[in-house]
Amino acid sequence: MQTKPPLRSTPSAPVARPGATGARRLPHSGCDGCLSRHLAVCAALPASETHALEEAAGELALAAGTTLAHEGGPRRDVYTVTRGMLRRVRLLADGRRLVAGFLMPGDFIGFSGAAQYRHTIEAITDSVVCVFPMPAMRRLCERFPELESGMLAQACDELDATRASLMLLARMGPAERLAGFLLDLAERQRLRGGVAQHVDLPMTRADIADHLGLTIETVSRSFTRLRQDGAIAFTDPRAIDLVDLPALRRAAGL
Repeated sequence: MQTKPPLRSTPSAPVARPGATGARRLPHSGCDGCLSRHLAVCAALPASETHALEEAAGELALAAGTTLAHEGGPRRDVYTVTRGMLRRVRLLADGRRLVAGFLMPGDFIGFSGAAQYRHTIEAITDSVVCVFPMPAMRRLCERFPELESGMLAQACDELDATRASLMLLARMGPAERLAGFLLDLAERQRLRGGVAQHVDLPMTRADIADHLGLTIETVSRSFTRLRQDGAIAFTDPRAIDLVDLPALRRAAGL
């Protein structure tokens, strides 16, 4: 089992400041048409109260490759993803890159007691996030305790997912890790309107490798093994059909 991928350098990306290259600050478009609201922390508020969110929020449009926040940077804003996909990245002490997770519509960024961001957040695809200044979010939580409860519930779900991921990395071989990853991502995408038994992979194989603690070559071999076993099928490496769900679940220990 490979657990230490070779070092890979990550090119610098533009930071998502208003006016920065690759990022555009937009007025908030309103909650009524938001397709991810039912998955986001703002779902804790009744529809009649969403005007308070709209007054406090702005929107940030991120071009693919833009950095939304830097690990260790001051935590001035929190965000809800409404479109696209982002990755949560941390550099380890030995210089290796860890992709701690992938963020999708409805996911909340920045719920923490720390004064700094714990991860670097980078846009994988063109994305849009709702942005709330920290003072405004604190006032909203004081006014609507259910909003803070929703944030806590999502944080607990994220913690559970992290524990499951750690178990996967500790106990499974490469193909089994990949099977679990594909099943999890497919279910998350299905809840957001995706096609059942299908997963889109806008991230690179290097992203997947750095998420699963493998090398790019091992990830590629694992895709080939799962396809040869009849568990998955694809012609486009970014669009995977999950052909044999029971086999994938057995491989992932589910």
